[in-house]
Amino acid sequence: MNYIPIPISMLEVGKPLPVDVWSGNGQQLLLRKGQPIVSEQHRDKLHAHQACSTATEGLAWQQAYERMVHQMLRDGVDVLTIATAPMPSVILERDYVVGQQFSGGWLDIQEVLRGVLYQGGLAINPLPRLAGLERKCAALLKSDTDDSLFCLFQALADGTLGYCATNALLCAVVCDLAGQKLGLDPMQRQTLRRAALTMNIGMAREQDSLARQSEPLTPEQRTLIADHPWRSVDILVTLGIDDEDVLDIVRWHHAPQSPKAMSRNLASRRLLHLADGFVARMAGRKTRMSFAPVKAVKSMVMGAEGEVVGVGSAMAQAVGFYPPGSYVQLTNGETAVSVQRGERANTPWVVPIVDKDGMPISKYVGRNTATETAYAIAGAVNFEKVRVTINPEKVRQARERIPR
Repeated sequence: MNYIPIPISMLEVGKPLPVDVWSGNGQQLLLRKGQPIVSEQHRDKLHAHQACSTATEGLAWQQAYERMVHQMLRDGVDVLTIATAPMPSVILERDYVVGQQFSGGWLDIQEVLRGVLYQGGLAINPLPRLAGLERKCAALLKSDTDDSLFCLFQALADGTLGYCATNALLCAVVCDLAGQKLGLDPMQRQTLRRAALTMNIGMAREQDSLARQSEPLTPEQRTLIADHPWRSVDILVTLGIDDEDVLDIVRWHHAPQSPKAMSRNLASRRLLHLADGFVARMAGRKTRMSFAPVKAVKSMVMGAEGEVVGVGSAMAQAVGFYPPGSYVQLTNGETAVSVQRGERANTPWVVPIVDKDGMPISKYVGRNTATETAYAIAGAVNFEKVRVTINPEKVRQARERIPR
């Protein structure tokens, strides 16, 4: 039988545990299911005995934790409260379904990834979980790139979902698509995806908190932001990640041209650095509105020279100036959501959702901004200015009617 460590420091004193607790490698039963940790000294004893659970129960417990965090976010619980939440004391039957966390779409992946990032060095069985997440991301992206971009850019505008996991997923997708444009080989792109998914594990909880903060950054927060690449690497090494290229990209993703970094990963680091900045600009904050995608791209390459301009151009070509999931104003006065990239970066297919009088449009119809003059794009619209809730299923149906 396989055993995995349990996150002892995340267990609440006095609350029953939903798993049997064993000493290292299952040598001795330390606590039966339903028994609590009775004191801090008891917790220290579990540490000394390298407390673990069976892999089946441990993974189900992890799934219960992810489900709990997701529900707390949905309920509007403050991120700081979520960050200190202990492991749940109840595991539901559905938490034991093997592979359930990878059977859905992008929002399901986001939920699982957020749980792993939040737990950091205490994550249960993290390497197989991260590998499964990466495979599912690659499969969804290959199956329908435009739908993938639509889902993730829409998620970026939804503050109830948190920011850290959405940022990681969008950076991984943008890097993969732009990496293809730049001629990175499949192995380089795989390494880059792995780095993107985990680069902020050293400040995941704080990242979600900062995204909702209305006050200026404190000196301590600025230090955390500056140091988090190194903290992330330390956590990844603790988790068992020993890929030198992944660790190099994570360590220097804020300083891609550092002379201390590996020269062979320069293109990957530069791409991840720009993708991270692009996604951050498109995410709204309490202190500023979100950037429109085309403005986010321009702000990154303005004043840049050489390779940086080429990377920014590749990103724009890969996702478009108006990527699926973002909003535009049409020349006829309507507001539309981009649903599919067009032949050029500035001519996506869109679905009008608000008419010129500000009324919601109930019938979703795909429009080609390149050939239909009345539906040409007049400009981008920030996420915050759109008050209409989009029906994703109606968007998919409209996309299915677009000529291929």
